[in-house]
Amino acid sequence: MGSCLLPLFNIRREEMKICMSSKGMGSDAMLDPRFGRCAYFVIIDSETEKVIDEFENPAATADHGAGILAAQAVMEKEPAAVITGNVGPNASSVLHNADIKVYTFAGFEGTLLEALAKFKKESPEAADGPTVDGHFGLE
Repeated sequence: MGSCLLPLFNIRREEMKICMSSKGMGSDAMLDPRFGRCAYFVIIDSETEKVIDEFENPAATADHGAGILAAQAVMEKEPAAVITGNVGPNASSVLHNADIKVYTFAGFEGTLLEALAKFKKESPEAADGPTVDGHFGLE
């Protein structure tokens, strides 16, 4: 009888989908320092640096609960990680419970591709909790 095991070299490596808070569409848009109230989310393949998906943040203008609503919208896209400027307590909790790593670049001003390059170069540790208080993104 033959073996039903597949050789390891036949297993295709899955792309690493990274969701980024953004001020606009496309990889040349600026990283938004806010997670829950960012204008858009852009999902980029970390290997090819190509945009996989992009969508308006449904929580950007929410009266309350923006962090939770934004995190739920991101969860539906099943990224491996999130890159943002900051993350509040509610969004942090939802993303953590969904096993989505969160990387924060507070004070960073640059495009999504520049943020991705920073992420690859510095290999930062994932945030272990919120980096700002709730309602941080309200202007």
